[in-house]
Amino acid sequence: MSKPKAVIAYPVPEDVVEFVREHCDLKVLDFSKPVNLETIKDKIRDAEGMVILGLRIDDQLLDHAPKLKVASNITVGYNNCDVEAMKKRSVLCTHSPGVLDETVADFVMGLMISAARRLPELDTFTKEGKWVKGDMSELFGRDVHHSTLGIIGMGRIGEAVARRAKFGFEMDVIYYNRSRKEAVEKELGITYKPMDELLAEADFLVTLTPLTAETAHLIGERELDLMKEGSFVINASRGPVIDEEALIKALQSGKLAGAGLDVFEKEPLPKDSPLLSMKNVVTTPHIAAGTHQTMANLAWTAARSMVEVLETGTSKNIVPEMK
Repeated sequence: MSKPKAVIAYPVPEDVVEFVREHCDLKVLDFSKPVNLETIKDKIRDAEGMVILGLRIDDQLLDHAPKLKVASNITVGYNNCDVEAMKKRSVLCTHSPGVLDETVADFVMGLMISAARRLPELDTFTKEGKWVKGDMSELFGRDVHHSTLGIIGMGRIGEAVARRAKFGFEMDVIYYNRSRKEAVEKELGITYKPMDELLAEADFLVTLTPLTAETAHLIGERELDLMKEGSFVINASRGPVIDEEALIKALQSGKLAGAGLDVFEKEPLPKDSPLLSMKNVVTTPHIAAGTHQTMANLAWTAARSMVEVLETGTSKNIVPEMK
């Protein structure tokens, strides 16, 4: 029996490539060129399965991949996939939940500490030879320990962040989620709050929601106005969850003391963005899950999910909207 045809559309470890090759008639793309519809449309015409990261799966791409049965996302987020368009064509979307939780939680704590204690600014100050004896109070930051952390979105990553904050930094952790998680509240000693109350009480706000029609610009001018003077915003979920223009205004006005941002409304971040010139803003290139081991584990999960669908017609990692 012939093997199903598959395409790997993102660089993955060689052992993942060999695994897919064992199960599929595999086509690996030339990654020295950009991976977009124009560069791959001739290569996906016969594809039944694809392993992807970031590539937009929509009607336009699906027109060039009429035999596609599954697109398997290397990461947990899948807003790059038009789920409704895929459902109409009976194409399954899988993702990789649970793999990156601890790694992203580490990074969130790093953003929080970096913004509060001004670590990038202090690093530059030291390397530029500005460190001399004397009063350095103008470089002082803010304590993270024993402050109040507000988390919007209490999924697996939210729980991992809450655990670190509560037991590692003795923070008072409050959260907002579409549904209360009383078992998690009891386990971690955290408190549910309506969103407006959370915003008013948090010293640090961490957004950890997926990007949906409901969460786009979830945090805008009104929500930022509710926050404490001198508080911090940390975003490692998706850029459009926060109204970036409103965030910039709150930072420029001094309403917010700072921010730690791994994601942005437009990525890569435009070179003329005001965020790049703000010393009190820590910016990173959407890399919260970016460790070698975690990325390898994500690639393995995506590859196995794709093969599972091609061989059995289903997978435990099919996105929730398709189950």
